[in-house]
Amino acid sequence: MKKFDVLNRLADCGVVAVVRAKSEEEAINIGKACTDGGVKGIEVTFTVPGADAVIKALKKAIPAEKLIVGAGSVLDSETARVAILAGAEFIVAPSFNEGVAKLCNRYQVPYIPGTQTIKEIVTAMEAGCDVIKVFPGDMLGPTFIKDVKGPLPYANLMPSGGVNLENAGEWIKKGAVCISSGSHLTAPATKGDLAETTKRAQQYVEAVRNARAELAAGK
Repeated sequence: MKKFDVLNRLADCGVVAVVRAKSEEEAINIGKACTDGGVKGIEVTFTVPGADAVIKALKKAIPAEKLIVGAGSVLDSETARVAILAGAEFIVAPSFNEGVAKLCNRYQVPYIPGTQTIKEIVTAMEAGCDVIKVFPGDMLGPTFIKDVKGPLPYANLMPSGGVNLENAGEWIKKGAVCISSGSHLTAPATKGDLAETTKRAQQYVEAVRNARAELAAGK
């Protein structure tokens, strides 16, 4: 899939689920629960044992039209290459790394690094990052997105950390191109309640859809 196709599909859905788990089986179950609820973006963090195997398994288990699988917590180009060879369609990190940016550009895979400041955002944009993670979101807050979009209206920002159902719509209304949620979305599944995670996934997708509708209506 071409880079712009991945980016468009992530933006269209508007939600990325961050999957952290203690085992390959648990990660696969969480990923399925999220996609069953309509969340197409699944970020498998490389803190998960055998993360590359999880990426491969998810691609086999879930139809391509329901899934865009990526790798998270990618700190270096070596890990990024392993993830891409396993089938990762996008790469996410808590911070920016020039080597990862170059590698992802070489293979035309979206790289979404974490940033906290205008300078970091601009650096990532200059390195070819089309979507940039705002992290940790709970420390910066939705207003940070609005403030950044003032001088940088063309910045495509995705908050991660502290995103929940109570503030999901607010992030979108402040200008986020999509949102990323971890434990609030996936915690029930880690305790065996896959149905609750599927329900929450549906609610996240609906929250994004409603917020966009309100923006379009000028509310």
